[in-house]
Amino acid sequence: MAKVPEIKIMRSESLGHRSDVSSPESKLGMRVEDLWDEQKPQLSPNEKLNACFESIPVSAFPLSSDSQDIEINSDTSLAEAVQTLSKLKVLSAPVVDVDAPEDASWIDRYIGIVEFPGIVVWLLHQLEPPSPRSRTVAVSNGIAHDFTSDSYRRTPRFEISGTFRWAPFLALQKENSFLTMLLLLSKYKMKSIPVVDLGEAKIESIITQSGVIHMFAECAGLHWFEDWGIKTLSEVRLPIMSKDHIIKIYEDEPVLQVFKLMRRKRIGGIHIYHDYRSITTKNFLVAVREHLEKCGDTSAPILSGVIACTKNHTLKELILMLDAEKIHRIYVVDDSGNLEGLITLRDIIARLVHEPSNYFGDFFDGVLPLPENYRV
Repeated sequence: MAKVPEIKIMRSESLGHRSDVSSPESKLGMRVEDLWDEQKPQLSPNEKLNACFESIPVSAFPLSSDSQDIEINSDTSLAEAVQTLSKLKVLSAPVVDVDAPEDASWIDRYIGIVEFPGIVVWLLHQLEPPSPRSRTVAVSNGIAHDFTSDSYRRTPRFEISGTFRWAPFLALQKENSFLTMLLLLSKYKMKSIPVVDLGEAKIESIITQSGVIHMFAECAGLHWFEDWGIKTLSEVRLPIMSKDHIIKIYEDEPVLQVFKLMRRKRIGGIHIYHDYRSITTKNFLVAVREHLEKCGDTSAPILSGVIACTKNHTLKELILMLDAEKIHRIYVVDDSGNLEGLITLRDIIARLVHEPSNYFGDFFDGVLPLPENYRV
């Protein structure tokens, strides 16, 4: 039977004051602070935050490593696209149509967003039939790459467009509000959102859930953040996902089957190793750790144990831990260490804002329909 991984409970005393008044994120937080003080006293804290975020454009969001000026041409091979994402340590990038005219609008200039999860799905479909021989696979930034596959090396991006997040191609304009952005990243389940500069007809940045959590962490100490952040998880009814809804696997299960399960259940995770038809999940995770140590990658989370919290922890403590550990989810356990649920970045953002009645109006009317072969 598989051994239960070590659970590391988050310690409150290790989460100190994080606010750096010189950081772009904290300066943005102080802008929220000024707006907070101007709100009507009869408004609830959540109503105040909604009003504050509605008054700030997304153009004010600080650029980060996740929003570098990265573009991939549509005639780039899949292998080259993966190598570019891996080298720059980003999970997604916009794809430019090389056949688009110079004066094309942004919606005609781009054909979509290439993402690592979509690449994994495509590889799974390509490698579905068992191979009579083992393939040589390279490891890079959370995904196994089969560099002996001609289809992997030569397949241009546009030929497999239905496999990736090409549509709906939903983007924000620079003047859209923070509130719109936060709602899309939470209630509408988007993990990242491109921000378009209409004047330049290009994607200026990509805002991610983790980028928003980092901004919140830099706001520790500010009144609006502390007023919200002192609430415990139980007070804000977290976790949303109970233990009965968490997908569990044994460490000796083939990792390819785990990938398929993740695809079917639409859940996220980490993907690395060679010959992933037969390798077990345990050895897969060991390979992840050894690869990161070899590369000296200190930005990735440690895989030697499971980081957890309890319902008595506050939102502030949770945000500081998620940001410090660079993780996207955290387990909730009781005082005896028994699993109670799971909290994601989206769950936290969803507890910060709420959607006013008829807020989006016709916002989604221009979203393109999903292609028939869309899988992610």
